[in-house]
Amino acid sequence: MRLFRVFLVLMVLGASLSLSRPVAAATTSFGPTDSAGRELVLRGFNVSGSTKLRETGFLPFRSTADAVASATAMRELTGANAVRFLISWEGVQPTAGTIDTAYLDRAAAQIRAFTDRGIRVLLDWHQDLYSAHLFHSDSWYTGDGAPQWVIDLGDYPTESCGICVLWGQNMLTNNAVREAAYDFWHVSTIQDAYLSQARSALTRLSSTLPASSFAMVLGVDPFNEPFDGGLDGASGTTWEQNYLLPFYQRFRTVMDQSGWTAKPLYAEPLVFWNTTFGEAGGLSTIPALGTRYVFNSHYYDGARMTVDPTAAGDGTYTAAMNRIRDRATALGTGAIVSEFGNAMSGTSSSGRTPWMVRAMYQGLDSRLSGANFWNNAATAGTVLSGMQWHWDTYSGKHSELMNGNPDKVQTTGDAWNGEDHSVIAGGALRLDTRVLDRLYPSAVAGTTVAFAYEDLARDGYAGAGTQRAWLTVPSRLPNLATVVSGRQYGVLVWKDTGLAAPTELHLPASFPTARTIVLGDLAAGAVAVTTETGATTARKLQLTGTGATGATHVALVVNNGDGATIPAATLTAARTELLAWAAALG
Repeated sequence: MRLFRVFLVLMVLGASLSLSRPVAAATTSFGPTDSAGRELVLRGFNVSGSTKLRETGFLPFRSTADAVASATAMRELTGANAVRFLISWEGVQPTAGTIDTAYLDRAAAQIRAFTDRGIRVLLDWHQDLYSAHLFHSDSWYTGDGAPQWVIDLGDYPTESCGICVLWGQNMLTNNAVREAAYDFWHVSTIQDAYLSQARSALTRLSSTLPASSFAMVLGVDPFNEPFDGGLDGASGTTWEQNYLLPFYQRFRTVMDQSGWTAKPLYAEPLVFWNTTFGEAGGLSTIPALGTRYVFNSHYYDGARMTVDPTAAGDGTYTAAMNRIRDRATALGTGAIVSEFGNAMSGTSSSGRTPWMVRAMYQGLDSRLSGANFWNNAATAGTVLSGMQWHWDTYSGKHSELMNGNPDKVQTTGDAWNGEDHSVIAGGALRLDTRVLDRLYPSAVAGTTVAFAYEDLARDGYAGAGTQRAWLTVPSRLPNLATVVSGRQYGVLVWKDTGLAAPTELHLPASFPTARTIVLGDLAAGAVAVTTETGATTARKLQLTGTGATGATHVALVVNNGDGATIPAATLTAARTELLAWAAALG
């Protein structure tokens, strides 16, 4: 593996930063770890909404070659290390009693396109509005998930959403959608059929994927965005206890029976929990799930998508992301935000998407706003993993017959219910690259104490608009403030647990190797830049700790790509401030 020299400013007087008190944020991690025992932070995208479409055969890609091209572009352009890979019940079991093994083998080949490039995969059984077969050919909307033969088991009314602004309102007002979903949770034969096809599919995938590829599969999300269809007068939390949790427990048994015992189930709460409008849920009244499950939440800003005209800014989503962190902690398990984002066009909020997404990533990075981070970093908390919705290779180039209607050929955007969320189109990123190609700690050899990143992303598309720093250094640290002023930078503090492997951070393309400054406590020989696994140009920063259990390390990573000379005396003084700041976190 080729190593590059990085422009280091370390001037180390001691090998590590020893604290007399434990660091407040160094709590036990229930998140994913790699074979070396390092904490993993997963960042990437959903692949993709094309799974909802007949034209792609209910898979993210039309061919393995397209999957390879997509995985390669994603790795190089964003440094993504994980995807949520969508499959469909209709694809797995198009007719009753029949498992389409050819579909599953195509899925396995597409999964390998990512795992072979160092990208981990979360398998997601996807549905929206339960099934496309509930909708008539002239409907304004459509769904995905359950095949025709399942819908034929029920007797559902003619579908109608009424006056609906967003397709998701069908879950609340469309009686056909609601009654079909209700039957899934209440009619044992339907749920039994679902679990049976999942067992067959998981068995096929675990035996088809090579061991090296299967090792890169994170686990299974068994049901995208569960919704009740009717609470029978009970609360959402009661519904989760009585229907959703038993389903997850049954699916957990299916995983154990089909070769997936060692992989967690990624459990989603009721769909509208934590979306501004206050639906009860969040698995908040069930017993602790433990480490064989992951608390798996989505996050969309329901208010700004509908009635709130304001722009997002520093700290907009810290409270929402912290609710996810706190629910996972209460459940005794890890957390992931397996969907988040906002429309690229076509909605009242799409003009504000760049900073909405920027603020969501900020909320994933830390419990704190940028204004509060430097003064309160001991409470920064866990770095959340997340996959943005979504990465559609075919964005704007679809040819989907909506509900099978040849007079309603969908070509624009995602070709599904008028959405346009893909961050890529025509091989180019649609958002400011600084929003999507981010510094983040992909593997931490120890326990993360605090992390934050200043991306300096502008508030318009393709780098247009206003630039404003959110992660502001207080005036009591004047030399640090000088070093980072007007520059992208990140800061990581972690507690050494004696692992031999290095801590790794994805280094964005905007950080030139020869002009990246690393200030911290590690020796010069302990810092290097190398190519990301499976990439040609994407890079990662490797920081090798002392291996002394209990030692606390700090690294400030600064993009000095502007070429401006920073005096050595300023760098020395900034390092002194940085070490004193880290020492005070305990």
